[in-house]
Amino acid sequence: MGQFTGLIIILLFFAFLLRVDFIFYIAYVCIGLYLWIRWRTPRQLRYLHIGRSYADHAFWGEIVPIAIHVENKSRLPIPWLRLSESLALELQAGDGLNQVTSLQGRETLEYRYSIRGWRRGYYRIGPMRLATSDLFGFLPEQLGTVPAQYITVYPHIIPLTQLGLPSRLPFGTIASRQRLFEDAARLMGIRDFRSGDSLRQINWKASARTQKLVVKTFKPAISLETAVLLDLHSPTYLRKNRLSTIEWAIEVAATLAAHLIDRRQTVGLISNGIDPLQLSGSAGDAQFDEESGRLLQKDVANLREKNPQALLPPAIPPGNGRTHLMKLLERLARLETEETIPLTRWAIPACSHLSWGVTILAITARGDVATCQTLHRLARSGFNPVLIAVEPEYNFTEVRQRARHLGFMAFNITASHDLDQWRQPQQVPL
Repeated sequence: MGQFTGLIIILLFFAFLLRVDFIFYIAYVCIGLYLWIRWRTPRQLRYLHIGRSYADHAFWGEIVPIAIHVENKSRLPIPWLRLSESLALELQAGDGLNQVTSLQGRETLEYRYSIRGWRRGYYRIGPMRLATSDLFGFLPEQLGTVPAQYITVYPHIIPLTQLGLPSRLPFGTIASRQRLFEDAARLMGIRDFRSGDSLRQINWKASARTQKLVVKTFKPAISLETAVLLDLHSPTYLRKNRLSTIEWAIEVAATLAAHLIDRRQTVGLISNGIDPLQLSGSAGDAQFDEESGRLLQKDVANLREKNPQALLPPAIPPGNGRTHLMKLLERLARLETEETIPLTRWAIPACSHLSWGVTILAITARGDVATCQTLHRLARSGFNPVLIAVEPEYNFTEVRQRARHLGFMAFNITASHDLDQWRQPQQVPL
């Protein structure tokens, strides 16, 4: 800018010295252009309206398109505008938004790019950085930002067709003489006959018409409640594979919750992990890691010393339906491991608000003696605990026998193929 000012002074000097009107004209044009740029350029960003359009919730692995709308509400053009969107590494799917453009008066532009949720979590999209100036570079760049927005990526859900557990657990319909979840007065439809079905349920008219045996199906008469008790106390898990094992535990919790709600059962969630968003109070006050874009844990050490119970997110009471499932998945997407309260000291009071007879799916690292004794106390209190250990254990047969002796069942689910044991229907002895 100093060079341009010097040029004007030189032009004016020669204009007065030589008395040449054309030099005066050039000097006046330069002065006018300078004054116009000084007035207009700092105001260009005021007339810009920029917004994002996207789905703020996504399933694991889902591609989410984002549309950026740029509108110049002024009648005057903007010579150039640079838009650069900050994006978390966990959301990147190809090129993001990094564009340089110009806008005519009242012009509207739209840019599109896509993100992909490679890992569950609560992420920040943006902020978007803006830069503009004049065409001649007389003034420094005028900078602005578009506030960040947020997206929740749900945990990975493994599709399960049927979980073959004893019929007293609410894991769907098991072929047996006594059907806990069906009301004979509420006919829903028909299906093919399967071994173990009662002859009294055969629909003879439909069987004659279709030339194969079919049985009546009925709507549920009762809905047994289930609570997912998710242990995210960090010292419980082995340090070597802690991160991957905890992610797997959350994935198992999401899978079971989705499966049960799909079977019209009521499911709740209790965890001794932490919800960084709940601790922050709002997304605007939350802290995000600049590189990964994930939520950061805030003031955990201070809260742990003062009141560890305050770290824990409130329990989600049992409910059903798709809306309730989304609420559960949102919580599971944000939960993080932390040194809070061990399951052996936390489980009993955490379940005190549940109704008698609720099935408690206790997802934790291992089935050691202390954990089994805690679940035994829950069983004696009238609950129906089920131990789901997510870390490999070579002597889990001993754990399973111990659990059976204490009045509950135990499963070692360390990878997705371990869920195969639950996919096959089991016959209940008559």
